Amino acid sequence: MASEYEGRQDYVRDIELPGIETVRNMYPDRDYTVEVEYPEFTTLCPKTGLPDFATVRISYVPDERIAELKSLKHYFIAYRDLGFFHENFTNRILDDFVRAVDPKEAHIEVRVNVRGGILTTVRRSYRRKGV
Repeated sequence: MASEYEGRQDYVRDIELPGIETVRNMYPDRDYTVEVEYPEFTTLCPKTGLPDFATVRISYVPDERIAELKSLKHYFIAYRDLGFFHENFTNRILDDFVRAVDPKEAHIEVRVNVRGGILTTVRRSYRRKGV
């Protein structure tokens, strides 16, 4: 049975977003963890058009590159006027982050503020094969 949401998220993998810039990691021979938290993430509910507010946490073990934070902030801000379901923007953010930074491993946790009495947390992990 098709839901009223059918087709509302078909574009999420193809939408153009600002690139995440990187800088050279001066210590690629060491495994260490970088944690980034963005507590001001906003996007729109694709059904109601109302804003959803969330905290995005990314934890990663860099290899040759590290994320440049100003470009990451601009990347997050680009979601402000787009309609995404929580699960979809969480997966999209991690996909884009991994593609840009190419870390040894990365984890994302998105905690969406309470809406309609429901608090949503979405987590996903990535580990490069062979690491």
